[in-house]
Amino acid sequence: MRALPPLSSLRAFESTARNQSVTRAAEELCRTHGAVSRQLKLLQAHVGAPLFSKEGTGLKLNQNGQALYALVSSVFEQLEHGYARVREQARQSGLHVACSATFAMRWLVPNLADFYRSWPDIRIRLSMTSAREIRTEGADLVIAWDLTSYPESDRERAIRLAPAAFGPVCAPAYRRAAKAGTRIGHDFNSTAWLQWDKQSKERIATGEEITFPHTHLCIEAALSGLGVALVEKRFVRKELEDRQLIAPWGFVELPFGFMALPAAGRMLPEDMSTFIDWIRARLVADSV
Repeated sequence: MRALPPLSSLRAFESTARNQSVTRAAEELCRTHGAVSRQLKLLQAHVGAPLFSKEGTGLKLNQNGQALYALVSSVFEQLEHGYARVREQARQSGLHVACSATFAMRWLVPNLADFYRSWPDIRIRLSMTSAREIRTEGADLVIAWDLTSYPESDRERAIRLAPAAFGPVCAPAYRRAAKAGTRIGHDFNSTAWLQWDKQSKERIATGEEITFPHTHLCIEAALSGLGVALVEKRFVRKELEDRQLIAPWGFVELPFGFMALPAAGRMLPEDMSTFIDWIRARLVADSV
């Protein structure tokens, strides 16, 4: 059992100290003046020392009261903010997932029908953003393939989903110019090309470089013949099948992979583990 005074007496004390008046505290708490006074007496008896001193017609915190008020006001503020977060989460149905716009448009949304066939009652709410901003969405779960810019604490608790296979792709007409041609890069994820250069014997697109803020735009640039883009195989499967893009040098699994990062410091939806298990299985199946 916790050695604490009743919460009602702490509420009466906090309101009285903040308002510097029992009358105003009683109005705020919708209690009578006498009821608040009794709560203050009960609290002072529990503490074993006075908490106020008289100042004219009002009350002033003494040294003991100031110390207790600093503690109680801080705890009440934390409780208020935490309770607001719980209420907001309780009102929001489903699982809030943040991911890059490319992952959402080219893989996740096209595969969601499969998820809903098995779990029709679980709603997925998406935030699509650039790789640079993906951590600021306040989502329950972040899906990303490169966590090198994240704090170490985030990387340690991230859940591995599946390997990521990247390869240089270009329009068929660009094939002859590809080796010395333009390299299409990502504004915020430069590690893919660096890792490709380390692992591959082929030096691809050694000319100038152009960059875009989304992988989807990099793919569109390659389709239009602007150069060679390094992309994950799942994102260009349709273009490869339709021969709109070619991958002459194949695909290589890079050291990083698709990861799921749950939000820290708050209660998470019960359905999260179901979604993580599904997305892991689906990504692995789609790698063939």
